[in-house]
Formats: sequence, structure tokens, C-alpha cells
Amino acid sequence: MSKLPDSMQKLISQFRKFPGVGGRTAERFAFRLLEWNEDSLQAFSRTIGSIAKEIGYCPSCRCLKGEEACEFCDESKRDTNSLCIVSHAKDIYPIEETRVFRGLYHVLGGVFSPLDGQNASKIETEIKNILSRVRTHAVTDIILALDSTLEGDATALFIKEETKDWKVNISRLAFGIPLGSALDYVDSGTLTRALIGRNQF
Repeated sequence: MSKLPDSMQKLISQFRKFPGVGGRTAERFAFRLLEWNEDSLQAFSRTIGSIAKEIGYCPSCRCLKGEEACEFCDESKRDTNSLCIVSHAKDIYPIEETRVFRGLYHVLGGVFSPLDGQNASKIETEIKNILSRVRTHAVTDIILALDSTLEGDATALFIKEETKDWKVNISRLAFGIPLGSALDYVDSGTLTRALIGRNQF
């Protein structure tokens, strides 16, 4: 059986780097691109090529931002007394869709997971940054919006221990979030109930 051209195999290999994309799906993506016209392919290429230059992370909250000021740090539009801690920048958007939480965010950039090389030192660094923001904004309420997984639980417990002397109320999403689920797979109704019915942590 004839093999695919090298350039096609390279394209398929790139698609396989996406989470949940296997060989068959990657092939379908690659063959679909062959059906696009030249203008669409060029536009697609430009969009991918500009990501590193046009999209970055806010130095304060670590949320995604473009060239404009970070909308999640805009004190005129946010409740600066509340701070929601998430593990990844993508977790912010399903929370925003609920329109329940209007406070500040802080992205850890991962969870405590020794097996994946994510150790406590990175989390400790972010906790220092969080403390600085708590003092700056007089934060009184911290919400731990971490995945309901073993890694998420370990991170939440670690943060709880590290922040036990802070004079802030710390709660964690619990009600409505199934065990083992990631936030980006939870529907907005369930996430709304979790935000409203969060438990003391």
C-alpha cells in the first residue's frame, strides 16, 4: 500500500498533538484542509502564525490577553474583594458564562501533579503572587475553582494549608461537579449551582 506524501504525514503528526485527537481524526482534519481554497488556507496559516505574537498572559492574573489591557483585571468592572483561583486559563471562560462570579481571577498554570513533573514549587510561587494580590485588593473571599480530580484535590489542600493564616474566607466548588470531571466539560447550569452552593473549605 502506497504511503502518504511526507508533507501530509507531517501535517497529520501536527494534528495528533491535540488532546483527544487520534490517527484517524488527524487524517480527516488533514484531508479536509486539502479541500480548502488557497485564500482559506492562507488565512488559517496567518491565524496560527500570529498566536504567539498576539496572544499572551497577563503578568498579574495569568489570564489570556491580547494587545489590549487585561479585561479580568479591570477594577471598574470587577469585584476586587473576591478572587477565583483556577488551574488553567481556559477554566475562566465557562465560569464567566454563568454570569454568577464577577470578581478577579488568578491562574495557577497547572496543578500539583508529581507524576507529570508539576511539583509544589511552582504552586508555592503562585501562592506568593496571590498573597500580593490579596493585600493589594483587600480580598476577603477566595474561591478554589479546581478540577474535581486527585490532582485538583491535592492542590486545593496544599493551598488551604499555605493560606491558613490569611484572614480571608476560602471556599471550593463542590456541589454539582461530578468526581473526576474537568471544568471545560461541565455545562453552565451545573457550574452555576456549584458557584452558588460552594462549600466552606
